Amino acid sequence: MTASATLIILMAVLYAVGITVMLERSLTRVLIGFMLVGNATNLLILIVSGPSGTAPIVTGTSADDTMADPVPQVLMLTAIVINFGITAFVLALIYRSWWLAQLGDQGDSVPDQHTEDTEESTDATFDPVDLDDAALKKVLADSDEHPDELEHGREETR
Repeated sequence: MTASATLIILMAVLYAVGITVMLERSLTRVLIGFMLVGNATNLLILIVSGPSGTAPIVTGTSADDTMADPVPQVLMLTAIVINFGITAFVLALIYRSWWLAQLGDQGDSVPDQHTEDTEESTDATFDPVDLDDAALKKVLADSDEHPDELEHGREETR
């Protein structure tokens, strides 16, 4: 089997565009570039995998000569899974950077502002991490199972 020129040109274009887009400063463009490079890698594995054949089940007969090589299939599945995992990670980074950009100079330390009429307020408010830590220390102080954390919690609250 000879490789199709269309597939080779498409793979080269995907690599070129993907790497070019990845060099931008925007995380969204980095994500798009990474996805293009991942798809180009899958095409590369498909192109170099060789001719198609029968299912790779060893029977010990002469029909085994026409079997397809299962290694490229495994490599392609692995590349898809890695591409999906990194895409999910970059999407989480994009969401986190967008969320922090919406908060402005306050960052994560937005003060706890509770108003009685919450339907009119559309601003996002966060509970500080200190409230969670204080609640955890209170639970540990009330339990008898953790004497180490009990003393440590009392030292920090003083």
